[in-house]
Amino acid sequence: MAITDLNVFLSNYFTAKNCSIIENKDGILQIQLNEHMDRELMNRPFYWHYIKKMGREGDPMQLTLITNPNKRDAQGEWIHFGSPRLQQIMNHLKSNERFTKLFQKVATTKKTPLYPWLIMNIKISYQGQHKKDEIISIGLHLVNGKMKLNVMEELNSIELQTTISDYCFTLSPLIRLKSGYLRIEGVLSSYIDDQEHSWAAESMATLNEEIRTLKHFYEGENNTERMENEIEELTEKYQPRISMNVINGGIFYLKENTL
Repeated sequence: MAITDLNVFLSNYFTAKNCSIIENKDGILQIQLNEHMDRELMNRPFYWHYIKKMGREGDPMQLTLITNPNKRDAQGEWIHFGSPRLQQIMNHLKSNERFTKLFQKVATTKKTPLYPWLIMNIKISYQGQHKKDEIISIGLHLVNGKMKLNVMEELNSIELQTTISDYCFTLSPLIRLKSGYLRIEGVLSSYIDDQEHSWAAESMATLNEEIRTLKHFYEGENNTERMENEIEELTEKYQPRISMNVINGGIFYLKENTL
């Protein structure tokens, strides 16, 4: 899941930002950035200040991202869940374009209904002795309640736009957004419950062993405040926990049976 979903997520992200995908093969994604995304991601403020001062157009960089661990030694930037580059992209999404409303582009001369979907990219973080993140794209049909996973892969082949096409009209949702989100949250909670969680038991065992060792070390001493602080730090480091966070999402109006 990690390689496929991350690759699709990144491809969709840069395509939505009007960047050209030069190559996308076997977990190697080569992107031609535009000026806006070069400014956002490549940390070259002095270059762009100089170029604009000279009245020139500038030369946005190309970016090669590698999501396939078997290709991580290839020429490019190894990107994975937890990597600084992915965190930078997620922060950019959160700060600038966390929520959106888009319409499927439809060429028609007759009245065509578009159905509302609530679609979100959600990060599930497993934290403890080891850390792991998953990004799951999920969509909910806000009229009939149909739910679909890995929606971003299918949206990749659908032409979307910010305005509704001629002769099209939108149907009102029967499921409210809050209720829809709670449905999605419930499905993902069940997904988490169904996972194998030996990692949590192992992390808890490590925490208990570390605390026992620490207490033995402080045995006979009166510096209980320092010991408690260290126990708190160990707990923060090893205690297993799982969190869900919405990266971005929106309402997508699509033709019937598009997904």
